[in-house]
Amino acid sequence: MDQMKALLINPKKPPSIGSLQKTCRLVGRKTFLPPLGLITVAALLPPQWDLRLVDLDAGTLTEADWAWADMVMVSGIIVQRDSLLALVREARQRGKMVVAGGIYPSTFPHEVLEAGCDFLFRGESENTVPLWLTALREGKSRGIFESSEFPDVAASPIPRFDLLNLSNYLNLMIQTSRGCPYGCDFCEVSAFYGRKPRYKEPSQVLAELEAIYGLGWRRDIFVCDDNFIGNKARAREILKELIPWNKSHGEPFSFWTQVSVNLGQDKELIDVMTAANFSMVFIGIESPDTEVLSGSGKYQNIRNPLAESLNNIVANGLSILGSFMLGLDAEKSGAGERICAFVESTNIPVFQLVVLQVAPGTGLWRRLENEGRLLEHDTRTDWVAMRPNYVPARPASEILEDFICSWDYLFEPGRFLARVYRHCLSIRPTRSTIAKKKGEVLPSGPPRSEPPLGDVLRTATALLRLCWRHGIRSSNRRQYWEQFFGMLKHNPSRFTRYIQLCAIGEHMIDVRNTILRTVQR
Repeated sequence: MDQMKALLINPKKPPSIGSLQKTCRLVGRKTFLPPLGLITVAALLPPQWDLRLVDLDAGTLTEADWAWADMVMVSGIIVQRDSLLALVREARQRGKMVVAGGIYPSTFPHEVLEAGCDFLFRGESENTVPLWLTALREGKSRGIFESSEFPDVAASPIPRFDLLNLSNYLNLMIQTSRGCPYGCDFCEVSAFYGRKPRYKEPSQVLAELEAIYGLGWRRDIFVCDDNFIGNKARAREILKELIPWNKSHGEPFSFWTQVSVNLGQDKELIDVMTAANFSMVFIGIESPDTEVLSGSGKYQNIRNPLAESLNNIVANGLSILGSFMLGLDAEKSGAGERICAFVESTNIPVFQLVVLQVAPGTGLWRRLENEGRLLEHDTRTDWVAMRPNYVPARPASEILEDFICSWDYLFEPGRFLARVYRHCLSIRPTRSTIAKKKGEVLPSGPPRSEPPLGDVLRTATALLRLCWRHGIRSSNRRQYWEQFFGMLKHNPSRFTRYIQLCAIGEHMIDVRNTILRTVQR
């Protein structure tokens, strides 16, 4: 117990719509995001333990890793099921102590235990890891550890970012809160993390950023809160401290996060977020149809005109990464066409469009289970998710047709590029550009924190690759160059954002092509 060698393994995820694999390859990275859960668990372990982390999304396990370890710790979500179970079985065969946690082990503990897991955590690690450590000290060799209470994240330690190979990742992650106040019946967030957001103190958030800064990171950070503005007052408290910290460090980071669409009715909060260097927000739009939104309990999307809220967010400086869903019960024929029309009219550049997969533990799961509409076949690892795992209210073949046709239409390369261009032209210029046009001078701060030379070279290489693919090889090359120079002429301060969205689109176009190939087979 005093001296343990713990091998923390992030199971491999199957290819997915949100993995941005093609974009990662474009910029010379191996995967999108690191396993924040595992490095948070690592921070809860005794400081004298030796720890080693292997992220199978970015590398491979070696015989030396297995031989070194006294115990193996794995964590994963449901799409990592197959990889996680295989790791548990192999660790058991090698005679290692096996510890598992995360959403998948919490939801399907019997599957993980049957694979050979010794210790299993159900729920959040801040509550369960201390119970497990006590059991280890008492000499116990098996057990399930769970807590009915949500932990106070203000007591959560700084994740062990130092265990990561930073060069593997497109973005890093931090978390300032858990939970979401809304009760969308298809969403597992409120079921797993609660409807009352729990926030870290601003000082904790800055300490995590200091740790990341000290490791040399100078790129984007994803604030992976379930809803960053779930409690607007607490979000403002964090932003108030983040703005001067970022400026004093030369603005080394740009931030992405997840928010609800009501942000579009709060221009002051948008302004504070952009002042803190937030650039992109992920929003669950799901459907342009009011009946579908109200039928699934997503009332926050219908309290104000949906398109107006989205346009307000973009006009005031933030880009939207959205999500849409096909297959909800109130959906009528033509849903795919309506989503296409809505996306084109609002110029949402990048988004996920999926066929609903009902998640265990949600209100929708319980309702469909009572109605006898859940199907036995397992689609949890079907990356394009073209088959619903329930009996839908309208024909599954019709939903599938909407899914395929919408992807084909919306991510046709020329149409996608045109949408990104319109989106970026509609974003207001940066504060410094506006001030310069007015003849004003903004207060100067420390010199801007420059990224490492390797990052600069990767960015330049990615731009050259984009220009080669779209500006030379593509049949849309004339459009590409017109838009390229059009951005430099009409909204030059948003040119970097334009190129960034084009790079993200590389993955989405690849998803479209994969879907079409799958259908043709």
